[in-house]
Amino acid sequence: MLTAIHPKLPMRDKAATRDYYLNKLGFIEFGVADFDGYLMVEKDQIQIHFFEYKEINPKENYGQVYLRTDNIDGWYALAKAKGLLHPTAPKLETKPWGRKEFSLLDPNHNLLTFGQSI
Repeated sequence: MLTAIHPKLPMRDKAATRDYYLNKLGFIEFGVADFDGYLMVEKDQIQIHFFEYKEINPKENYGQVYLRTDNIDGWYALAKAKGLLHPTAPKLETKPWGRKEFSLLDPNHNLLTFGQSI
């Protein structure tokens, strides 16, 4: 039986990644140890892990995570207030597949798409 999934995304700068997820998105750091080149963050029941990849070219990073929520308007308001919206898709949109969505790019150019069923 599968019980959870925790995506692992690349990060160029651990301090910048930690700051973005903890101070801008409200995640907390998961675990008690600070591993060299590795970061784990958590919010509610969601964990995202990051591995150090300093040489990654952000424009060639295709890391993506889809985050399902039951509070899309709250997440969108937070992202808008903090100036985090994806530059080419800054709006909360209703998609033809029955979801309201918006996207962010983290400091490593990982795409975070937030979505809620309508």
